[in-house]
Amino acid sequence: MGYRTVAGEVRRRRRPAPPMITAADVESDAANSVADYEVGYKRPPKETQFKPGQSGNPNGRPKGARNLKTDLADELQERIVLREGGERRTVSKQRAMLKRLMERALNGDTRAASLIINMAARFLDQTEDEEHDTPLADTDLAILQAYEARLTTGRKSRRTT
Repeated sequence: MGYRTVAGEVRRRRRPAPPMITAADVESDAANSVADYEVGYKRPPKETQFKPGQSGNPNGRPKGARNLKTDLADELQERIVLREGGERRTVSKQRAMLKRLMERALNGDTRAASLIINMAARFLDQTEDEEHDTPLADTDLAILQAYEARLTTGRKSRRTT
C-alpha cells in the first residue's frame, strides 16, 4: 500500500482520478464495440438480437386466451332447462347428456349401454368397497398386534427416562 522514504515516514500513493467521460466518447465507444463484436457460435449479429423490452414472438398467444380443456369444462357446467316428467328442471349440460345417454341405453341402444358401462367402470371405483369388507387373516392380525405392543412399550420406556 505504501512505501517508506529515507526519513522513515510513510507516504500513501494516490490513485489517479478517473478520466472524464464525454458524450462523444460514449458514441465512439458504442461504434467501436459494434465494430469489434465478433459474430460466431452463440453470438448472433447485434442488429438481429432482441432489443430490451421487445418480445420474441409479438404475434403470439394473446393474454386471456383459453384452451380447449377450460372451454369444455365451462360449457359442460352451463345450466339448461330440461323437461322431465312434465316438470321443468334446471340441470348442467353434463347432467343432461348423461340422462339422455342413460335413456338411450335403457331403450336398447347397445352403443349407449357400452358407454355407460365403461364410464361406470372408470369413474366409479368399486374396489374400495371390496377391500374394506374382507377381514384380516389371523397371521396379519397377529403381526399388527405385535407391532402395536412394541410401539406402546417403546413410548412407556421413553417417558420414564
